[in-house]
This record gives sequence, C-alpha cells and structure tokens, in this order.
Amino acid sequence: MEAQSERTPVGGSPVQVTALVLGLVFLVVGVLGFIPGVTRNYNLLAFAGHESGPALFGTFTVSVLHNIVHLIFGIAGVAMSRTHAAATTYLVGGGGIYLALWIYGLIVDEHSTANFVPVNTAGNWLHFGLGAGMVALGLVLGRIGVAHGAFRPRHT
Repeated sequence: MEAQSERTPVGGSPVQVTALVLGLVFLVVGVLGFIPGVTRNYNLLAFAGHESGPALFGTFTVSVLHNIVHLIFGIAGVAMSRTHAAATTYLVGGGGIYLALWIYGLIVDEHSTANFVPVNTAGNWLHFGLGAGMVALGLVLGRIGVAHGAFRPRHT
C-alpha cells in the first residue's frame, strides 16, 4: 500500500490547479470580449489602439488584440498547468507580464497612440491585482509540495 504523501491529487499540485483555473478564466474573459452585450459598445471594436471603444462588463477597455492576449494567456495557463514547474513559471512569469502592463498603463496617456493595448484606469488596477496575485500565488504555491516531497508522480 502506498504512503499518503506519495499520492498525487487528481488535479495536481496546488500551483497546477491554480494555473489551470486562471487559464480557464482567461479563456472565458477572452471569449467574452467578443460578445456584444457583455462587451458594451461592441460595434466600436478595433484591432488595437486607443480608438477601440468597447468595454468588457462596461468597465475594462478591450480590443481584438487585448482579447487575443487573454486567449493566449488562457491557453498557456491550461497547457502549463500540466507540470508543477511549468505552472509555477506561468504564475510568476505571467504575473510579471501583468505588472509590466500595469506600469505601462500608468505611464502612457489613455488617449495616446502609444496606448495600443488599450488600457484604462480600471484595467490598470486589474492588471496590478492580477500581476501581484499571480506572482504571490506562484511563489507561495510553487514551494508547496517541493519542500515536503509531495505531489510526486506515482510510479506503478
């Protein structure tokens, strides 16, 4: 009979489950950005740039590029949730990207041509929260299982 610590949970380690859940959330958000009604002023959707007028949930400025980035982050999260190391990298690296996007949003004028993503104040603070949360989760959850030898694959 196997020892309890050698069993791998059905969903993987906590960092893997977190990466998977976030990946699925990003996929849903990426799709919702293309749905009129959920995205206000959908008829003003542009590929990129500050001219794009739609707002997801009436709050977060989006564009085709912004929605595609969410979809790519979603696919990456689902794919990288397959291993502990990759899930940790997804959370810490992805969080770092979102923190960089937050800083970019603080620096660039919302009505400038440099605002190609596009970002607005609500989006900036969402990016900060996502970035800080992803980095923290990656650093904390990435250590769980490694330090205690848990979540090793079973060899049968």
